[in-house]
Amino acid sequence: MKIHYPNGKKYRSSPTNQLSPKKKISYSNRGMTLEEDLNETNQYYLQKGIAVIHKKPTPIQIAHVDFPSRSAAVIKEAYFKQPSTTDYNGVYKGRYIDFEAKETKSNTSLPLQNFHEHQITHLKQVDQQKGICFVIIRFSQTDEYFLLPSQPLFHFWERMLNGGRKSIQKLEIEKHGYSIPIQFTPRIDYLNVIERLYYDYF
Repeated sequence: MKIHYPNGKKYRSSPTNQLSPKKKISYSNRGMTLEEDLNETNQYYLQKGIAVIHKKPTPIQIAHVDFPSRSAAVIKEAYFKQPSTTDYNGVYKGRYIDFEAKETKSNTSLPLQNFHEHQITHLKQVDQQKGICFVIIRFSQTDEYFLLPSQPLFHFWERMLNGGRKSIQKLEIEKHGYSIPIQFTPRIDYLNVIERLYYDYF
């Protein structure tokens, strides 16, 4: 089946069963991506009755379907539609949660080109409605995770629009965000940070 991105470029899945001999394996993270870590963490929250948070599915537009028989249909070509909002949303202790997840291979910064304007607009709308919104950032080279609240993110976005830096320095993320330690279960306990920011009144 052929799948295309919104710009028309073909989607090519990377082989998951082959390991390059030059690639260093991170046993601390078991080679998992940020999305896999978050999905595993959210599944833990769900099973333990802590929160209900899910990844939003990416819409796909079907372009060509074959019907080899009356009871079967085979999708031959499809396109990824541009996501309308962010990666994850759900409910925790009666509050709506909405956030984006970003990875960077840089050791020093997160490029703001990783975000789309409609994602920032959506997060601002959630923030205006008193929802809890943020971004979870992974520095893949060092396997470090951070939670950056929405307000600093909005500031860095506006700074870029006004001619400033086109990235968020890691030092700025460390200053305005919160480190999330890797652990066995849940993998990245970001709700521990949210608990301290929004629910710990004592």
